[in-house]
Amino acid sequence: MSCPQCDHYRMEGANFCSSCGARLNLETSGQEARGPEASEPSLRGVMGNIADQINRAAGVSTPTELKLREVFSRVFAKHTEEEAERLFFVGTTRTTPGIWEVAETWPKPWLFARVFALVALLYFGLYIGVEQFHNINFLPGLITMGSFAVPFTILIFFWEMNAPRNISIYQVIKMLFVGGVLSLVAAVFIFDQIGNQGSVVIIGLVEEAAKVLVILWFLRKQKYPYILNGLLIGSAIGAGFAAFESAGYALRMALYGDMHTMYTTIFWRGVLAPGGHIVWAALSGAALCMVKGDQPFAWSMLKDLRFLRMFGIVALLHALWDMPWFTSTEIPFLQLLLMLISWVIAFAVMGAGLKEISNLKRERTTRYYTGGSADSTVNPSL
Repeated sequence: MSCPQCDHYRMEGANFCSSCGARLNLETSGQEARGPEASEPSLRGVMGNIADQINRAAGVSTPTELKLREVFSRVFAKHTEEEAERLFFVGTTRTTPGIWEVAETWPKPWLFARVFALVALLYFGLYIGVEQFHNINFLPGLITMGSFAVPFTILIFFWEMNAPRNISIYQVIKMLFVGGVLSLVAAVFIFDQIGNQGSVVIIGLVEEAAKVLVILWFLRKQKYPYILNGLLIGSAIGAGFAAFESAGYALRMALYGDMHTMYTTIFWRGVLAPGGHIVWAALSGAALCMVKGDQPFAWSMLKDLRFLRMFGIVALLHALWDMPWFTSTEIPFLQLLLMLISWVIAFAVMGAGLKEISNLKRERTTRYYTGGSADSTVNPSL
């Protein structure tokens, strides 16, 4: 088959023309081979329209190429210990791929599910120690493991979705603990200065602003320029904030001697954790990287409408989350709905991050080939 721009013959599966550097429309040829059904958007109908409205308010586009079944297709596949170990090698100066080597397709994460299964098993073991053997020494571990189980799992998911593979697991763990503590301290400090008025709007603004300040500290250098980087860094700070906060609430119930409420707190805060601090901070971090890119940070960037719009939505979601509505029901329907909305936006932001990588690869390819070099074997990302 030939390039539509210059008629140069192209190899099957190539993303760019080796002659003129134009991006090749693989979707069209793929649809011809697969038939019209494969070209239908995965988000359609009423739910698709709702997702479009939500994402339009957030300033992002709904990724029509997203198929959640494919994204999570490797979760239940068989994987070896060696595969898991290889994943942890990425992100160092020697193992970070160049932009030319980064895949533009949706990642297929699976390690996060294994992490959750392992942590849940450990939590069950600690639960037996407390309840079956009445050994109070298991209690600190139970509270810690129960509080970190879901936040850490979601963090690993965002790490696997970080297509550039330029942030090591060491950096992620450091952001989780350091960022979590710093964001909590920053929030408490702000509340101490303005007075904790109990308003859900003020609480949402203060806590999200505290997390943004910590995210900015980790983004102060030009090392993490991608939208997906901001999503991961924000999720690390949010996961630390959520886990430490949950542990505090659980410990408070344990000190009161109310073990039933302690277990209920751990359970429901774990169930709702994916839709709270983690994804909110992730969206704020992604918005910061949308504005910042590969430029040094300047405070004027916080005035950019792309950031203000996303931060406003995050603060609104947080305020609505804390509203004392539907408290008479055992199931937190409001929080579950807000969780769904947050993840609709999160997947749209992931789509924007993948599109950013595709555009960068195209720009570098075009710049390389329009430079007049005839050596098509040279990697344009170098």
